[in-house]
Amino acid sequence: MERRERADAARNRQAILRAAEELLRRHPPEQVSVERVATAAGVGKGTVFHRFGSRTGLMRELMAERARELEQAVAEGPPPLGPGAEPEARLVAFLARVAELGARNGNLMAAHEHAVLTAKGERREDNPIYVSWHRHVSRLIAEGRPDVDAEEIAHMLLGTLHMEPIASQLRAGEHERLAAGFADLVKGLFRGGRA
Repeated sequence: MERRERADAARNRQAILRAAEELLRRHPPEQVSVERVATAAGVGKGTVFHRFGSRTGLMRELMAERARELEQAVAEGPPPLGPGAEPEARLVAFLARVAELGARNGNLMAAHEHAVLTAKGERREDNPIYVSWHRHVSRLIAEGRPDVDAEEIAHMLLGTLHMEPIASQLRAGEHERLAAGFADLVKGLFRGGRA
């Protein structure tokens, strides 16, 4: 039987996540320490460590919360992001939403990326969010273009989010251009080079 979270623990969790998110909106990731988050949330530093284990755990949980919203839209939302649209339209919608998520949460994504890459023995490809996104993108590509290496192309598309020129663009809140570029790439891929 799953244990329910105490009301005060749930409030603290939300306060900590909100404080971290707000600090990341206003400051570069390297300036957002556990101490600073705890002060902004009105809790002790020990509460943050108890709840999330580390700064890495906090950034991972905050990013997971943003990713859950996207995953729910993909699984249950209206087309084209959700079920019911053609693979090309779904992939364009998904990559546009990922770009928007990156622009709204640029510092969070940078902090999350840093946390994952500095955690011992972890690779980006092992991160549950990346795994989920890669699986979704691979499936859509395989459905629309069974003749190509869908897994490799999915890595290529998602990998662009980690390139500094693109990451810098997202941190500046500029996602429309990236979304348009993704759309052009996807349309070219699904049309197999045909006009």
